[in-house]
Amino acid sequence: MKKASIFSVLLAAVAMIGMSFTNPVEGEKERRTVSVAESNIVWNGYKVTGSHTGNIQLKSGELEFDGDMLTGGSFVIDMTSMTNTDLEGEWNEKLMGHLKSDDFFSVDKFPTASFNITQVVSRGKPGEYKIVGDLTIKDITKEIKFQANLEDMGDKAKAVAEVVVDRSEFNVRYGSGSFFDNLGDKTIYDEFDLQVNLVVNK
Repeated sequence: MKKASIFSVLLAAVAMIGMSFTNPVEGEKERRTVSVAESNIVWNGYKVTGSHTGNIQLKSGELEFDGDMLTGGSFVIDMTSMTNTDLEGEWNEKLMGHLKSDDFFSVDKFPTASFNITQVVSRGKPGEYKIVGDLTIKDITKEIKFQANLEDMGDKAKAVAEVVVDRSEFNVRYGSGSFFDNLGDKTIYDEFDLQVNLVVNK
């Protein structure tokens, strides 16, 4: 075989190998990194006399895809990043100190929480899913379920979900009417919600 022909065959082989790495084959799972800087989580907690809200950031995260279909994912939540946005000054500091203390999330002992998706079910429309997964807070793991929407934004994708969490299942019982009597207007409701907005790189 002529040298030119051998060279052509080698070039073709290299090109095919390159394509196999840059373009995942059908059915192959692809993990895409969540942009921590562009993503955010808003928390809302409720009590008899009102509510509080704030932000918390991801430490890391990724979503798993099979083509355009969401199939899984995992996340680490930075509990030390938790902030409050409806109070200022001394009252803000007191609230955040309390939430990070052993009465609530014991942030010094448990600086991160995590969520691992165990099942993704299509709701019948593109980008609409039911998510099932394991949430771990204070080293306690419980299964949670919620609805999520995924929007294609060209070179990125945005995932949006509202997650309701029962804090009492994670041994966060301060002010809970489920465990303490006669709290009256000092009762803090067990359920809080997380408004999750994730930006995923493609």
